[in-house]
Order: sequence, then C-alpha cells, then structure tokens
Amino acid sequence: MQKIIIPIILAISLISCSKKEEIVKEETKGFELSQTMLKSTTFAKVEKKFIEDEYSFYGKISADKNTYIDIFPLVGGNVLSVNVELGDYVHKGQVLATIRSTELAEVQKDVSDAKTDLLVAENNLRVAKEMYAGKLNTEKDILEAQGEVQKAKDALHRSNAVSTVYNVKRGNIYSVISPINGYIVHKDINKDMELRSDRSENIFDVANTKNVWAIMNVNEADIDKINLGMKAQVSTLSYPDKVFFGKIDKVFKIIDPDTNSMQARVVLDNSQGLLIPESKATIRVSSAENETALAIPSSAVIFDDNRYFVVVYKSQTDIKVKEIKILKQNTENTYVASGLAEGETVVTNNQLLIYRSLNN
Repeated sequence: MQKIIIPIILAISLISCSKKEEIVKEETKGFELSQTMLKSTTFAKVEKKFIEDEYSFYGKISADKNTYIDIFPLVGGNVLSVNVELGDYVHKGQVLATIRSTELAEVQKDVSDAKTDLLVAENNLRVAKEMYAGKLNTEKDILEAQGEVQKAKDALHRSNAVSTVYNVKRGNIYSVISPINGYIVHKDINKDMELRSDRSENIFDVANTKNVWAIMNVNEADIDKINLGMKAQVSTLSYPDKVFFGKIDKVFKIIDPDTNSMQARVVLDNSQGLLIPESKATIRVSSAENETALAIPSSAVIFDDNRYFVVVYKSQTDIKVKEIKILKQNTENTYVASGLAEGETVVTNNQLLIYRSLNN
C-alpha cells in the first residue's frame, strides 16, 4: 500500500511543478503588441531639431484685395434684369445685369455721326483730287481735304472707343459685365430699380478667392515676436480639424488705436474653397531658435498624474513607458530635456491604450 502512495505523491508533485512553470512563463512573458494593433500604430524617431517658438493669435479670413473688384454702373437707367445672387460664382465676361439707358442712345449717335462725317470728308477728298487733275484747284485744297479726312477718322476712333467702354451691343441696353472669375460678395441692385447717372456707390463686388488672406491681430506686447517669413498654421471654426499652411508675407506697421493691436497678413491657398471671407480664424506662427534639442511629435506625449510620459518601442515584446522632462512644447513638436536618447522610437498613436495596458 505504501508503495502505491509514493508514485501518486510524485505524480501530484510533478503536475504541480508543471503548472507553476506555466504560471512563471506567463508572468515573464509580459505585454506583447498584437499584430492587429501594430498595423494601426504609428511611430517616430527621437531626433535633434532646432527649437521652434510658437504663438497663437486671433484674426479673420479676408478676400485677396488684389483680386477684389468693385463694379460701378457707367450709365443710369432702369434695371431690366439681375442675373446673379450674392455668393454666386461668376466667370469673366459674364453678364451680371442689364440696364435700359437713354445715355447709350447718345453714344450710338456719336458713332453714327462720326461715320457720316468720315464719308463726307472722304468724298470731299475724292472731289478735290478730281478738280486738281482738271487744274480747277490747288494742291493746298487737297492737303486741306486730307486733313479733314484724318480728323474724321480720329473722331470715329474716339466714338468707337467710348462705345466699347460702354459695351454697346444692341439698342439702348447696357450690360454689366464681370471683369474676373470669382464670387459675388456684394450686391446692391435689383430688377426694376432706377439708377441715377451720378450714382457713386458700386452695385457689385466680385472677389477671386483662389487665394485668401488670414489677417491676424497682434497685441503691442507681442509685436517683437512677429517677423516676415514666419511659418503660420491657420484653423477656422468651420473646419476645426483642418489646418491651412502659409507664411507671414506682410506686417502692417500701424497700431489701431481702437484695439491697440497691429495686423499681419498670411496668404493661403484656397483652391478648394474651404476658407470663407470674414470667418473667424486662429493663426499659430512659429520661428526657429539657434539652439537644438531632442524632439518628438507632441502627439506622442502622455500627461498623467502631473507628469509626462512616452511609450518607447523596440519590438512587439519590448515596449516600455518612460517619464520625460519637457524643455518646450508646441502644437507639432515637444522638445525633451531628459528621459530619452536620440534614435529611440516612440509611439505616436494608440500610445494611451498601450500605456494603460503596461500599467495594469
């Protein structure tokens, strides 16, 4: 009986040892990044970069004033039609409105009279030449007739130029034409309106918004931080997750007494039409210092318990959390004073999930 018990005890002991070894193996295995998560995880190298200072300012989007056209009516009269509305996109040469005007009748009359005068002058020259051939007048008479022909031609040229300016094409109808491609950003005309010939206000504004301006307001205390050529990142309330990039290309060296601020301008590409004039904007500008420091993307930094951490990746089974000390930080980069070495790899997304898994 005792001989039977001993093998049983040995068997139980071996099973127990085997289970303990499995538990130890599981404990020493540690955290491992799954293949699925690895595919959706991004990384960045720790590298030296010039430290960039970043400042934020508020402002607005404005149409490019170099491609912003005020359209005035050249004649008075009755508005027959208005073919566009505020916000419409128009093409160069497109008819925006038509106006019936008696002033055009005068323009057409001038052209007609000039043509008649030219025909008379040319006929007089022909007669003068015939009479000179018959020795009935002198060479002086021919020269005078030629002078009258030239005067008539000049008068017709002027009348045609005026007719072209007024865009006279048919009867007494004046067409208001768009001079550029762009959007109607101002409209002060309606069908059946009577326009005075001495009107001083414009009836349309057309703005080409392929490029727009971000106008930033700079407080007096921050003027020394702004320089030409500084990189700028612009965001708007309409598209808060989208960033538009540009550079400061003009600084207006004038203080507005009402706001105690100076303005600076950033030119932005707006070929997609997402930036709307007069919309509010946040403009972040940055400039590089002469000093360098280890830098990582700011998206990699985890703030927890009043301290800063990053997840350092070597392999799927070798991932560690490291505490770092921050030297300076902006939207794009975080400059590290200690805690990392150049060339290390940090996780830039999914890092919070990994951080929590490693700390559990």
